[in-house]
Amino acid sequence: MSDVPDSPGDSPFRAARSPRDEAPQFVLPLVVRIERAAPPARTDALETAARAVLVLLADERAQGDGEWARAVRDWQDARIRKVVRRARGAEWRRAEALPGITVTGKSAEVRVFPPVPLDAWPKDLARLQVSGTELDDPEPPAGPDPAQPVLWLNPELDMSAGKAMAQAGHGAQLAWWELSAAERADWRDAGFPLAVRIADPAAWHELTVSGLPLVQDAGFTEIAPGSCTVVADHPALGRRNGA
Repeated sequence: MSDVPDSPGDSPFRAARSPRDEAPQFVLPLVVRIERAAPPARTDALETAARAVLVLLADERAQGDGEWARAVRDWQDARIRKVVRRARGAEWRRAEALPGITVTGKSAEVRVFPPVPLDAWPKDLARLQVSGTELDDPEPPAGPDPAQPVLWLNPELDMSAGKAMAQAGHGAQLAWWELSAAERADWRDAGFPLAVRIADPAAWHELTVSGLPLVQDAGFTEIAPGSCTVVADHPALGRRNGA
């Protein structure tokens, strides 16, 4: 079992069928808290979801002989699936009682759970809704800090907030895989700073051929198979590519 794709052609995010499809399929559940009176800002929810994926991957329980390590390895050996559901009130409190990690942003709370079999969600997560994760930004997000990683979203795709949260998580995970152990430790120790932004349409094609990690969606929901959704622009990876 490996921690990263065996080769670019065996990427867990590509649409083409591969040996990963023959393995038992797992999913990484993420739950975003959306209270009626105080929903989170869209961009903050996307960034918090991406950080939540990184926090789980870096957690000692997900590594070595940790209690979540086998589930994480099995999940990474198959297609990498993430599903975002929403909760509020008692639903959120029940989700918080399950093993997982809550990551808090400026306005968003996202809880990430160890991977589960695709058809065997815990009852208190399975009953949560996938739809209804439409969120807005009260004001346009500021330009990203050039010293921090940026997950660039495809400007040509219209994704729900839940779908975009999952895609941002994919991009963060690809960047994590590409980093050295020292670079991962630096990012973790800094608290996984990152930004999620919609790319300038004029720059999108250049980003997709830059050599930076690129998410190509498998097309299970919302968008066509093979759609390029996110480019992970981490400064360490940009330096390697001569950027």
